[in-house]
Amino acid sequence: MHRVWLFDLDNTLHDASSHIFPHINRAMTAYLAQVLCLSEPEANRMRLQYWRRYGATLTGMMRNHGTDPHHFLHHTHQFPDLASMVVHSCALDAMLKRLPGRKIVFSNAPVRYADAVLRILGIRRRFSSVWTIERLRFRPKPDPFAFHRLLRTEAISPARCVMIEDTADNLRTAKILGMQTVLISSHARVQPYVDVRLQSVLDLPRHLDRLAARPARPAGA
Repeated sequence: MHRVWLFDLDNTLHDASSHIFPHINRAMTAYLAQVLCLSEPEANRMRLQYWRRYGATLTGMMRNHGTDPHHFLHHTHQFPDLASMVVHSCALDAMLKRLPGRKIVFSNAPVRYADAVLRILGIRRRFSSVWTIERLRFRPKPDPFAFHRLLRTEAISPARCVMIEDTADNLRTAKILGMQTVLISSHARVQPYVDVRLQSVLDLPRHLDRLAARPARPAGA
């Protein structure tokens, strides 16, 4: 039975923390300040509050202020030179080529941004499908709705899936559904719903035996 690999995008397939995330955070803070008539410190606090509570600032804006998600994403994902901001390894394409099974991008990012990053990385051809926040009907991970929508549309069982993520909360939902989970993180602490922790996604092919030896089970089973 071939695995289906569900890859997060930012900070999983490339480093978004160096340049991209700081830029998006500033843009979101500026958006909240303008739309809600807040000072910059107040807007930044609200941005963080919504991100921690809902998993995405956009979700908080939609639920509490009726924000148009397309307007929000357009104005918070403008980049003067995205190619110069993407930090990645040239070995990424070769790693994905070696990985047996179907591969899908599963990201909370907007489609225009995700497509642009995948083109810059030169790896779009390695993925059979790309799932972004629009296809998830603006209900981002870790919301179970996002997972069920992907699984139902792609006609795949969670027992076949390995989810690779840098955000532990998203892996908790994946494990509850019965997926195997891989955390991309340099932190030593590993939650019980994480099957394998790697410092880099490039290490994934070396751990295929470990994943194959661990049947996916729902958390707490």
